[in-house]
Amino acid sequence: MIPILVPTEWYCPSCGFTGQLPPKAPQPAWHICPKMRYLSTPLLPVGTAGKHELRERDDYVAGERVQLDPERGRPVMSIVTTRDEGTDAVVFAPTATGSVNVMREIKGVKRD
Repeated sequence: MIPILVPTEWYCPSCGFTGQLPPKAPQPAWHICPKMRYLSTPLLPVGTAGKHELRERDDYVAGERVQLDPERGRPVMSIVTTRDEGTDAVVFAPTATGSVNVMREIKGVKRD
């Protein structure tokens, strides 16, 4: 068996936060970044060049429950992390909602 070496020192390219995790910590590491408007942002291993980009949602929100930017109140679509080896994205998908009335209609239950 080949052991997997996990970097233990992490940093945030946006705000400069650094931290250490135990060798068996799950990947990736995250933190609440003040420069990324207090959203959960992935950390990068120390020594890896990279940057974060916050992308606002471009389409109409309507009645969906979406992640809002706490400072501007605008809907946030994703945080894109660009590294030397490639690009990763954290996507903030809308929250699904339902209604008891819809379930009654599906099951054929009549309302009083």
